[in-house]
Amino acid sequence: MKNNDIYYYLAFSHFLGIGPIKFEGLIKYFGLAEEAYRANKRELEQVIGINLTNRFIDFRSGFDPLKKLEELNKKEIKVIPNNSKDYPEALKKIEDPPICLYVRGKLNSATDFFSRESLSHAKEAGSLSKVKKNPNALFNFAIVGTRLPTSYGCQVAYKFAYELASAGFTIVSGMAMGIDAIAHRACLDKGQKTIAILGCGVDIIYPAINYKLYQDIIEKGGSIISEFPPGQTVLKGLFIARNRIISGLSMGVLVVEGGEHSGALITAKYAAEQGKEVFAVPSSINSKMAQAPNLLLKEGARLVSSIDDILEEFNIRVTPKKKENILTNLSDKEKEIYLILSEKPILINDLVHILKKPVNEILKTLSLMEINEVIEKNQENYYQVKL
Repeated sequence: MKNNDIYYYLAFSHFLGIGPIKFEGLIKYFGLAEEAYRANKRELEQVIGINLTNRFIDFRSGFDPLKKLEELNKKEIKVIPNNSKDYPEALKKIEDPPICLYVRGKLNSATDFFSRESLSHAKEAGSLSKVKKNPNALFNFAIVGTRLPTSYGCQVAYKFAYELASAGFTIVSGMAMGIDAIAHRACLDKGQKTIAILGCGVDIIYPAINYKLYQDIIEKGGSIISEFPPGQTVLKGLFIARNRIISGLSMGVLVVEGGEHSGALITAKYAAEQGKEVFAVPSSINSKMAQAPNLLLKEGARLVSSIDDILEEFNIRVTPKKKENILTNLSDKEKEIYLILSEKPILINDLVHILKKPVNEILKTLSLMEINEVIEKNQENYYQVKL
């Protein structure tokens, strides 16, 4: 990439009338982004038509790429044009790769996530130990679903995200309310990085309720990414476009819950078109939120009931880390419960009576211990230490 290329990629990215497809046409016609940007009216009309040319020339006359890049640098927003070595190879392979990616987070986090050396990163983060099919695969995995999940959907999203993060995967999602936010949070709870793809500028927190999640993703080494320029507000069509990036950056997509018109179906469609694996968790036919995953299952998505089904699809074997003294890895709350269950299996009501704590607090701790395979629930609904 030439030193000044970034200015022209940045400029085209800020003009929403020219998207990835039209930009590719300009590059094919002019050869270089700079030549396309500086082209005269007659030349531009040959490629993008009269109306769009007039709009672009008006935009160009009032836009200063150098000043804009300086502004973004001050805001610690990294710009990655699609001819840069830091641009993810996975996105270069999709039909309409973004002109630029805007990244908030550690300045090297994009390189970390998009590197072809992701396997070693995954091994350090978790316990991925063997890949038979594709040793150069990116260990990013997308989890998407409805903004209005049922309690079942919340449990499933958290469980799969947490366990995949435990295995070394980086979870990718859209930071929307519901399933997306739960998947990001579970990944962070495990201490793993996560990637959020926005349908607006990376400097806009949407929805506002996810302010804490947004900050935590950055503070814990993750990335907030968008193809739309900083300052771009929320528009419905932009959310549809961002879904192709979620699937494009991931080796597979898991749909947890969603209605018949769910955006998760769009992400799954993009994934299929990109040759990615699509997975779905079955839900009760009586639930409206079962429509999206159950439809995908009818169409050939892989049914999953545990992360083993996902790992099997990619020919990945996970070797659990050796447990030395299990108590040293437990929180004070978990230790208290573990010591009680070490004596005998017990029902939740009895555990609440013994601990004299709110049932929701105890259930949350039990869920984490189940996910970490410290305890389990037997067929009689007694909690017990897992051998």
